[in-house]
Amino acid sequence: MPFVFACLSIKIPRKGTVMAEPLATTPIRYSFGADEHLFAEVSESMSLEAFFKGMAVTRAVERMALDGVLDVCLANASFQVRFDPDRIAPEALLEAVRGAEAQAVAERSLQTRIIEIPVLYNDPWTHETLMRFRDRHQDPTSTDLEYAARINGLADVEAFIAAHSGAPWFVSMVGFVAGLPFMFQMVERERQLQVPKYLRPRTDTPKLTLGHGGCFGCIYSVRGAGGYQMFGVTPAPIYDPQQTLNYLKEHMVFFRPGDIVQFKPIDRRTYDQAVAEVEDGCFDLRIRPVAFSLDAFLADPVGYPKSLQEVLA
Repeated sequence: MPFVFACLSIKIPRKGTVMAEPLATTPIRYSFGADEHLFAEVSESMSLEAFFKGMAVTRAVERMALDGVLDVCLANASFQVRFDPDRIAPEALLEAVRGAEAQAVAERSLQTRIIEIPVLYNDPWTHETLMRFRDRHQDPTSTDLEYAARINGLADVEAFIAAHSGAPWFVSMVGFVAGLPFMFQMVERERQLQVPKYLRPRTDTPKLTLGHGGCFGCIYSVRGAGGYQMFGVTPAPIYDPQQTLNYLKEHMVFFRPGDIVQFKPIDRRTYDQAVAEVEDGCFDLRIRPVAFSLDAFLADPVGYPKSLQEVLA
């Protein structure tokens, strides 16, 4: 799966992402990035409507099989096309993509998969890391989870974890670093969890950390710098060039846009057992095929996600 870095220019709205917006007749804004990239901004705000419109156009572009097009990268409310200017002229590409936009019909449903991701919340490794970087945090006197619970009006850390794991999350892009998924929770607008990023980025984040910035969650696929609040870790590898686990045999990058994620809180014993299974090469994830309907979700943002969770039952 290609990774798109131009997606970093997308704005995270102050509140919510899942409400519908009138995008059907709004033209996409295009710009060129250096000599090899065409960037397309579907919407200034992120929503499932914007994602589905971008998906329809990128699929139409892929079906064209244009000579010189190297990658088509879908993101939250944008997409990017990497091309070889010696094989296709920039203006010819732009004309073709605009033609695809005019012909594409935004799909309202998606055949995808729902994935259960085990999480050890409030783990010792992210706790040790966040304590080393309290001088870069909005509230040096509390942990990331305590801070997140307080500013979201929740009683305590346990209540925040229950809210965080209580509804599925929609993966709308993969990138920034190899295999890192960006996702937002499938709840009604007023229940969206929102936590600002650190005041200054950390120089360290444990591998497979659950992060949160703005209204978006992520899983850090590798160890490295980061600025999102840290809530826990998963034992499940999501990026592996060696492709040792069964669910990574198809591709070294596990997540893809359109995936639906259900976090499952686990205890330390279960976490350690899962890590041992990873090391033995026998760890696997619960993955089920599912049909996602945009209209059904928008009509019932409370009940419809529960029906998706039942697929994993």
